[in-house]
Amino acid sequence: MNIMDFNVKKLAADAGTFLSRAVQFTEEKLGQAEKTEFDAHLENLLSKAECTKHWTEKIMRQTEVLLQPNPNARIEEFVYEKLDRKAPSRMSNPELLGQFMVDSGSEFGPGTAYGNALIKCGETQKRIGTADRELIQTAAINFLTPLRNFIEGDYKTITKERKLLQNKRLDLDAAKTRLKKAKAAEARAAQLNLSPPEENNIMVNVFYMLNLLHVNWLKIWAEEVSKSEQEVRIAQSEFDRQAEITRLLLEGISSTHAHHLRCLNDFVEAQMTYYAQCYQYMLDLQKQLGSFPSMVLANNNQSSSTCAPSSSTTTPSASVTASLSSVGNSAASLSFGELKSSGGSRKARVLYDYDAANSSELSLLADEVIMVYSIPGMDSDWLMGERGNQKGKVPITYLELLN
Repeated sequence: MNIMDFNVKKLAADAGTFLSRAVQFTEEKLGQAEKTEFDAHLENLLSKAECTKHWTEKIMRQTEVLLQPNPNARIEEFVYEKLDRKAPSRMSNPELLGQFMVDSGSEFGPGTAYGNALIKCGETQKRIGTADRELIQTAAINFLTPLRNFIEGDYKTITKERKLLQNKRLDLDAAKTRLKKAKAAEARAAQLNLSPPEENNIMVNVFYMLNLLHVNWLKIWAEEVSKSEQEVRIAQSEFDRQAEITRLLLEGISSTHAHHLRCLNDFVEAQMTYYAQCYQYMLDLQKQLGSFPSMVLANNNQSSSTCAPSSSTTTPSASVTASLSSVGNSAASLSFGELKSSGGSRKARVLYDYDAANSSELSLLADEVIMVYSIPGMDSDWLMGERGNQKGKVPITYLELLN
């Protein structure tokens, strides 16, 4: 029974506090009550925290889009995360493309130029997919997780304390309003007691009695002035304490910025590693594909008795044009072998631009003429090129020997 009485009293007190805050908030919005303003430093901290939360959410969401462009996959990962279950493993887009290329190359035949090229491209795409998976994992741990922890942890605590500070402010202003009304009622009562109506008029006396009852009712509603002053002191103390707690939490935003800066550096480093890996993979693939035009020639010569070229073709790229030019001119192709066996030098026209991969190679410009020759032990797909005082290895597939 006592517990029930306690719960009822507590419920009534909470309801009264809630009603008092609601009335104070409404009167402030209507301009009928004064409002205690936060100091400028606290206001700046609140604004900084709100700005940090706003842009952290935007950066976090857009990073998720960058790492996982598929919205359905992001939703599925979010659901599994909320269910505290591991999402099923799936192949990334580069890995899927690489698998298709490898399968098709195996179907066409690894011994053919196209099949071999597809397999090599597929293996490179799968390596890029693995690097992409590592980037996603590293970014999620080192960048997204700290941002999410701030939004779902630190900022929620700040929001909770900020709301509590707002309630303490409403309590303080409500206590100030009650004190003001109590003082006004006391002054009004004193004025009426000091100046009773002089006229012996019924209406005047009735009006005086109504005012007196009204004042007494105000005094009862607002309680005594001394009690109201004590409420104001208590409310002011609680407000100042909560303001200090909130201020200390908000000043931690600077530390949050420093932490997020370190996380940003980790994210940039992960991206740099990823793009460097992709560049190296594609550079290696380009070198591997550099010898494929001569392979196409060999395959075409082997299958020329059974296959005829199509009369309608699309416009070829520069590398394909060079390959077809070599195929169409078997005498020029044979002269490369003669040049290697003879050990002499010949003039050659560059078919298209070539950027040297290292200092041992020679960069080429389309349509320029250089001297080429072979040296013992050199790879069959390369010759030594010479342009003035510049020397370096050049790929045969980029050259056309001149008669």
